[in-house]
Amino acid sequence: MIISLNIKLIDGMYFEEHWKCEMELDDNETLEDLHFLIQEAVGFKNDHLYEFYVARTDRSFDRERFEHDDLYQIERSLKDIFPLAKNRKLFYWFDYGDDWKFQISRTRKKPKEPKPGQGYPTLVSEEGVKPTQYPTVEC
Repeated sequence: MIISLNIKLIDGMYFEEHWKCEMELDDNETLEDLHFLIQEAVGFKNDHLYEFYVARTDRSFDRERFEHDDLYQIERSLKDIFPLAKNRKLFYWFDYGDDWKFQISRTRKKPKEPKPGQGYPTLVSEEGVKPTQYPTVEC
């Protein structure tokens, strides 16, 4: 089934402007696949560690972690993650130094059958300004 996800940048060392997007993807995609999709969507280089976690807020200590180096966890499919428990959200944390954090949620759209001829995943919409992973620093 095809699901729609909202992906919203919520924090980062160089976070300056609002950015979010909506993607449609197969619910068989894994968290690792989602990592690569987000990297591509914002134009980051895949050069740092990352994790996903489910928590009430991005700063909650009570969280279920899905770490990049645990293949069992990171290869979990989105249909195993969603729907989330009440008052829980999925977060993506990339680069523990620059602390890029994204909140990921399903849209209210119901899962649907793939459209014939449509390639997935697909970027449905995007708004705001993509963040700059490594801005030029003037000395």
